[in-house]
Amino acid sequence: MVVCRVLGPTEVEAGGAGVDLGGPLPRRLFTALVMAEGEPVSDGRLAEAVWGPDPPSRAAAALQVYVSRLRAALGSGGRDLLERTGSGYRLRVPPGAVDADRFVQQVERGRRLLAEDNAAPALHAFTEALTWWHGEPYADLLAGPDVLAARSRLAELREVAIEERLAARLSTGDAPGAVAELDAAVQAAPYRERRWALLILGLYRCGRQGDTLAALRRVRALLADELGVDPGPELQRLERLVLAQDLRLLLPETPSTAPPAPAGGLAAARCFGRPLSSFLGRDRELTTVARLLAEQRLVTLVGPAGVGKTRLAVEYATTLPDADGPWLVRLADVGQPEVIVHAIANAVGLAQVADEPRHALRDALAGRVGLLVLDNCEHLVDATAELTIELLAACPMLRVLATSREPLGIDGEATVTVHPLPLRSGDGADGSAMTLLLDRIRAVRPGWTPSDEERAQVRQVCAALDGLPLAIELAAARARLLGLGEIAEHLHDRFALLGPVARGSLAPHATLQAAIAWSVELLSDDDRGLLLRLWPFEGGFPLEAAEAVRPVGSAGTSALESLSSLVTRSVVSADTTVAPTRYRLLETIRAYCQAIDPDPGDTRKAHATWVRDLAAQCAADVRGQRHGGRALRILDRELPNLRAGIAHDLAHQPEHALRTVGLLDWFWLRGGHSAEGRRLIDAALRAAPHASHANRARAYLARVISAALFADEAEVRRMFEEARVAIGEPTDDEHRALYASLQYYCAMFWQTTGQVQASHDAADEAATLGTQLGLDWIRIAGLRTRNAALIHLGHVAAGEAGLIDTIMQAQQTGQLWSAGWSELALALSYLNRATAHADPSSRAARGIDALCRALARFRHQEDSVFTLAVLYTGVHALVLAGRPHDAGQLRAAVHHHAIRLGFRPDLLRRFSSPDSDHMVDTALSPDDRDTAAAEGADLSWLDMINLLTSARTAIG
Repeated sequence: MVVCRVLGPTEVEAGGAGVDLGGPLPRRLFTALVMAEGEPVSDGRLAEAVWGPDPPSRAAAALQVYVSRLRAALGSGGRDLLERTGSGYRLRVPPGAVDADRFVQQVERGRRLLAEDNAAPALHAFTEALTWWHGEPYADLLAGPDVLAARSRLAELREVAIEERLAARLSTGDAPGAVAELDAAVQAAPYRERRWALLILGLYRCGRQGDTLAALRRVRALLADELGVDPGPELQRLERLVLAQDLRLLLPETPSTAPPAPAGGLAAARCFGRPLSSFLGRDRELTTVARLLAEQRLVTLVGPAGVGKTRLAVEYATTLPDADGPWLVRLADVGQPEVIVHAIANAVGLAQVADEPRHALRDALAGRVGLLVLDNCEHLVDATAELTIELLAACPMLRVLATSREPLGIDGEATVTVHPLPLRSGDGADGSAMTLLLDRIRAVRPGWTPSDEERAQVRQVCAALDGLPLAIELAAARARLLGLGEIAEHLHDRFALLGPVARGSLAPHATLQAAIAWSVELLSDDDRGLLLRLWPFEGGFPLEAAEAVRPVGSAGTSALESLSSLVTRSVVSADTTVAPTRYRLLETIRAYCQAIDPDPGDTRKAHATWVRDLAAQCAADVRGQRHGGRALRILDRELPNLRAGIAHDLAHQPEHALRTVGLLDWFWLRGGHSAEGRRLIDAALRAAPHASHANRARAYLARVISAALFADEAEVRRMFEEARVAIGEPTDDEHRALYASLQYYCAMFWQTTGQVQASHDAADEAATLGTQLGLDWIRIAGLRTRNAALIHLGHVAAGEAGLIDTIMQAQQTGQLWSAGWSELALALSYLNRATAHADPSSRAARGIDALCRALARFRHQEDSVFTLAVLYTGVHALVLAGRPHDAGQLRAAVHHHAIRLGFRPDLLRRFSSPDSDHMVDTALSPDDRDTAAAEGADLSWLDMINLLTSARTAIG
């Protein structure tokens, strides 16, 4: 199949692959043959098309060469496609192969459909036709008379297609969307009166009569001032109808072509109006619904209870200028599937439906142009879907907007998920949730202006209520009786706080609790059983967590199936933009599930068991280090769940809590949670005074690690002694492993306090025990610290060689964090030697290289604390490299990030260069230090890394 595109630069495809037509001359030849539309073109005319009015003397021979190359490029069928005819050539391509031909046919089809009052298909036809344009037609040809005529014909048809497409969009009822496009179309071609007529008609159908009259004045003035003419007949007729407010302006058909109303079919249309309260925060959703209903005939709004689906549907429906409707069918009060047809008949005003009600309804709506709003379909999804299919098939001008907790599942259905209102807008300003609450409070407190404290309370209330519009409105109603602070305080019992909905509200349920209960009661037993096990999760959960807490004895339904059902029914939300997918319950649904859970204690216990298992597995991965970065990321993501699980165990099974906080020793430090870890460890030690020897010893060790960046030297020493007492005499492998860990931690600490020989001996013992016990992480860490001690003891060459060997061993055994830890020690040695050299900048490169390798390893491990330790040492390196200003910036940035992680920046010296601050202060004047500090205060992680790596690049 050959495809030729000439609505822009010429492009050709053969067999689905692009064809290289060669240079500009063969491209002109081929385009000229396309423009001939299958007719033969003589050599002379082709020569003129290729070279202009003065072709070369050997033009015929050159044409033969170009034709030969084009045939080869077109593939095996090239000779058949490009054939010789007498004294010329002809291009034989199948019908529809040329985009210009398809464009003309599609525009004609759209005009025919529009004339037949099939606006939606016409809109699709015109839209598709216009997408084929990508430049000036026959752009590769010289501008001769024939070419200019062809371009003009196609360009005019394109202008017509633009206008007819907008006419079709108006006829579908999307006047607001059409007006937005017509404004731009009128500016692009201000003398085309058809566009002005459509704009005026669209403005009138939007109810913007002032703008309608202004547009009439503008076009009349434009034509008179610039062309000296009056508006044409169409605009003059339209002006008369506008001034008379003629109802025919609201009809998509003209009076002569409108279909007659069915005899005795419908009574007066039972339409509905807007609620009295303002409608806020849904502009994007309104636009989406309008666009989809212009393209498709069925749209379903889905979302959780109280999110505002009904209000959104009503707001959209009441803007429509359709000849009939809109009709609102409230299905919340319909309990039986067979009653749905009667509810619809009643809403549309059908008087007699006793006999064959479905046939009567189809006949009555068959000639009607309008929108049917089916509200609250979730309890009758199958029956509603069946009747909707039947009505849409029989009533070509009918559109349906449904609201439901789940889609109807009909082929061709478009779904719009209605999310809770955001607390913040994209630019960081107050979001529409806060705007709604402020607006509703002002309705009950006229003249109220919130203080800064009250604005913070507004944000707190909106966050606690998940941004659910119904919940926000009910909370605002309490502002008659309670202050914002009191409302926030009572949200722990939100269903008692949030009273019944106001009179005249569109909400289908009397209270928020009733709305949520409705959703939960519609679930199957297995789905409801899983839902009631999910409320303890804080901050969301992955699929594996749902599988772990799933009730025993679920009847054959997998956790994935039940979770999928809960998401489909808008009870659980799924964030698929992250991996793995994150699931979450709205806080209001969590509170309801907790309130109705028949065994909340068992549910909490299942959650705490999952937390313990997760902590044990991830802690092993962190120590094993090969997957340490992934494990740290998981633990950080699940930190709210870790807190909840540990809190449960502290209250009910304190020894489990003690074991968990002890296992997470390296997470507390490397994840930047040392203060919280230390607090939880102390709480667990107090709560479990009679716990097993091993669990208490492990917790004491974890407390030492968590205190490394917080406690002063004397306190850390005291903690070491407590840990040593808790471990006691190692009598088995478990206690020997704990003792080996203690020796390693002691070696680390003593090295930072100048007790280098003690550090060396403790590290050597830890490495030996690690080898005996088969614990690679202790062995490698011990070797690293022993070799670093050798350097401090004056055995620099041996220590550096040992560190290089340790790095190799760490890589071989997957101890990637220890490899980075060793690179940092090596970098410190290189930098210290460079400092003593007469030309330190020439020797700084090796140290920066080692720092960059350490940086890469710690970043891969997602270790924020030791990444800062490397960057803090980088301050030292930048001074040596002759970049003291960069060093001052980096120091300030490291200090700020350390404070954000919750520890004193000066304590980074325990793991990095102790000379960094002194070197910056010596190299910069006080004013320069202040300037560098101000510039570095807002540097990101990436900015800090770039400061260091760019210095290495500059050194060369």
